[in-house]
Amino acid sequence: MALKKGDIIDERKRHPDSCGLVLKVMSGGEGFEKIKCCGHELTLEDVVPSFSQERGRRTGRLLVGMTIDEKKVAAHSCGLRLMVMAGGEGFQEVICCGHSFGAGAMQDLQFGKMRAEGKEQGQAPNTPHQGTA
Repeated sequence: MALKKGDIIDERKRHPDSCGLVLKVMSGGEGFEKIKCCGHELTLEDVVPSFSQERGRRTGRLLVGMTIDEKKVAAHSCGLRLMVMAGGEGFQEVICCGHSFGAGAMQDLQFGKMRAEGKEQGQAPNTPHQGTA
């Protein structure tokens, strides 16, 4: 059985002494194997019916609301995409479709900025900046 959109993985289901990582599946998940956090391995056994907001969940470098996207590291994968709901201080990696990916696969969101801000005028999107010679 694989993960499906809407599934919620809660580290506290089997590990109440953990940082309390909670992730929600946004898409993909057919090749899901496990998530490593706080030295624990989270599997399909850690899927819960709903998210229980409780005290003591410790955040780390994962920001609430950010997504971790397998496609950023493996274009030909099931496309597992997870949204951070809480916790994450002890987050190590996600293993899916034989790939290992971590915080480096987080979507780059820059709050408070428009997409065009920071680009030089006349520079086409997605092209490298040509320095002056």
